Amino acid sequence: MVKPKIAISVENSLLKLIDSKVDGSVIRSRSQAIEYFLKKGLQEQSVSVAVLLLKGGHQAFALRNVKNTSLIRQQIGFFSRHGIKVVYIVTQHTKSMNLLLDEISDAKISVEIVEMESKGNADALKAVRKKISGSFVVMSGDTYNDFDLLKMIKKHVDSEKLATMGLMTREKTSSYGNAILDGDLIVDFQEKPKHYSTNIVNAGIYIFKPEIFEIFESASSLEKDLFPRLARIKQLAGFFTYGEYLHFV
Repeated sequence: MVKPKIAISVENSLLKLIDSKVDGSVIRSRSQAIEYFLKKGLQEQSVSVAVLLLKGGHQAFALRNVKNTSLIRQQIGFFSRHGIKVVYIVTQHTKSMNLLLDEISDAKISVEIVEMESKGNADALKAVRKKISGSFVVMSGDTYNDFDLLKMIKKHVDSEKLATMGLMTREKTSSYGNAILDGDLIVDFQEKPKHYSTNIVNAGIYIFKPEIFEIFESASSLEKDLFPRLARIKQLAGFFTYGEYLHFV
């Protein structure tokens, strides 16, 4: 393959660093070194995998009509528009499974159903642990979100935290997870607390680094177990989605 030639200007110290990576074996030239580390950097900045956590009992919501098509088609379209290439749907086998399969059969991106009996959504997420190598998006299967996901991905990469939670504001917050912020950092998170002091709530969409699995331990619920733990260790960033949101439960 013929590669186009380009001219670039870089600092002398950076050029020396690039040249130091030329080992004559794996990386044989300065040009190859620049190409290799450019690709590596771009891959680290992008997110191409998403996971939908869909309870078996909520599959009827995934098949519900939302803006002239099913919710599951809307969700897959949302991911596709924002550069996601692979979607895993973690769910349980029900009598609606064939209908669900029909809805995803003509998807323009790769969509795979992963069946797993679980004690909670954190437990369900473990079903895709071996399938994931980079940062990935997670969304509740009973929600409709439409906002600029690429901005959230950039925020996640820039923050260098283990997790980024989508946030929104609501006047009535008793049915949502409640987040307290210090700047962009979520410093406290409580799922549907009896007493709440903020109108900032969980939008049901998250981005995780793959290292997140290292602290799952006995967590069965993202909202009750994992997010409070991440908030305590200051590894949970917040991002306001500023878009459309629907919750079907």
